[in-house]
Amino acid sequence: MDSNLVRRVGFAVVAIPLALVIVWYGGLPLAFLLAVAGALGTRELFGLAQRQGINPAQGIGLVTAAALAPITYATLAAPEVRAYGISWWPYLFAVWIMVVLTWALAARAPGEKPIEAVGVTVLAVAYTSALPAFLMVIRHGQYPERSWPAAWLVFFPLVITWVCDTAAMFGGRIFKGPKLAPAISPGKTRSGAAAGVFGGLLVAPIFGSLVFPPVGIEAPLWQLLAIAAVLSVIGQIGDLAESLFKREAGVKDSSQLIPGHGGVLDRFDSLYFVIPAAAAMYRLFRII
Repeated sequence: MDSNLVRRVGFAVVAIPLALVIVWYGGLPLAFLLAVAGALGTRELFGLAQRQGINPAQGIGLVTAAALAPITYATLAAPEVRAYGISWWPYLFAVWIMVVLTWALAARAPGEKPIEAVGVTVLAVAYTSALPAFLMVIRHGQYPERSWPAAWLVFFPLVITWVCDTAAMFGGRIFKGPKLAPAISPGKTRSGAAAGVFGGLLVAPIFGSLVFPPVGIEAPLWQLLAIAAVLSVIGQIGDLAESLFKREAGVKDSSQLIPGHGGVLDRFDSLYFVIPAAAAMYRLFRII
């Protein structure tokens, strides 16, 4: 077993149980975890942009990225905040955009790529913080703090994604064949992508039959398979999207923050797409 794999396994042994406990508890601890992940992911995306001479609004971006998950939780948990947020969020978003544009006017000369700086600032916050904030919607859309049903609803798309990624990796090594997106991620193959979808479809009914019934979650098999199919495909698109950014910046990993795993972007790449998609499908099927 190579040293990189040992580090990855060691990190997972510690991180997965800790994540399960935090998700089970929910509330502010989970919001804080997402806030930290959002700020770190935003910083990494800013770092990729800076390698190309683009300097986003560091302070505005990091503060906003850290704030979105707690704001989402407050909106879900407090009726008075929810009423205010539903009425005012478009105006607050408009004000935030104007703040970013005003910053560009004051801090970036025409030759300092102000369009790119504004674009990366907005993209980073939306991509690394707003999208994963939908995890709070899954966790607290129907359930209070310290809830096992809510915890397993969160972990279902996570498990689908992990199994899909693993099946895609081994399927690609075994079956090889044509590349999936050679200009973006030369190691990925079409056979691996198909194996990933198969793995997601395989684990969904197992998870649904062993984990959901004991905690009172009712979801027909066809719904579980539909969710797994969509998430297995869209997760791989999310993976490729992050690879596209790294390919443009000329780096292998977004950072070296996590031993054996690279950076936050490298770990959340698929989940940036999977989490909001899972929340939407749960809502569509009235699971939450």
